Amino acid sequence: MRLSLADISALKPELNEYGATELFQWIHARFGSWSIASSMGAEDIALISLAATAIGPENVKVFTLDTGRLHPQTLQTVENVRNHFGVAVKVFFPLSESVEALVNEKGMYSFRNSIEDRKECCGIRKLEPLKRALGPLDAWVTGLRRDQNVTRTSIDKIEFDMMNGGLAKLNPIADWSANDVWDYIRDNDLPYNPLHDRGFPSIGCEPCTRPVKSGEDERAGRWWWEQPDSKECGLHGKE
Repeated sequence: MRLSLADISALKPELNEYGATELFQWIHARFGSWSIASSMGAEDIALISLAATAIGPENVKVFTLDTGRLHPQTLQTVENVRNHFGVAVKVFFPLSESVEALVNEKGMYSFRNSIEDRKECCGIRKLEPLKRALGPLDAWVTGLRRDQNVTRTSIDKIEFDMMNGGLAKLNPIADWSANDVWDYIRDNDLPYNPLHDRGFPSIGCEPCTRPVKSGEDERAGRWWWEQPDSKECGLHGKE
């Protein structure tokens, strides 16, 4: 059963104090249909491990979006997650006819022409598949952290996702730092995307992601030709 905006607003003070394990136990008890959204980055690996530990891998559902432009290392990480954790991972793809129409009209790299063109590509390759993934759910779980970027500093551990039809959106590691994530991964010897070892703290589509330079923030390598305050694809708002 979905929560209302009033319900979620009332829950924020309490749930913002929950640790990740406690929050996963609450999510499992509260929602009949929920899933972790994973791009197979470090935060998501930590999330899947935390959930599997808290409620058992048989109770954990994960979905990922294959945009058709992912790094091969990311695709391999999907299989590594399935094999290591024993969790179900459902893959959603963009509609082929929409991708074909975009590419035939504007070319393979239209997303570099303008923010509007980039958001059109993200809409076809990410947002439409996301809506199909979220359609039957009461809640979804993300690996968003407050210190990732200027667009994410105010996120709560529970939010009302109006953009996706009024779902509850849970962010169990919102208060973690990058060091917290990597300490957890290394302490538990978890598999992770090898692109992280090549300077990619944030990993998206191959032509839209580069390694970051020393001193840059974690998402500086995403759509690096744009201004920092525009660097969201729409999955988490900021349109």
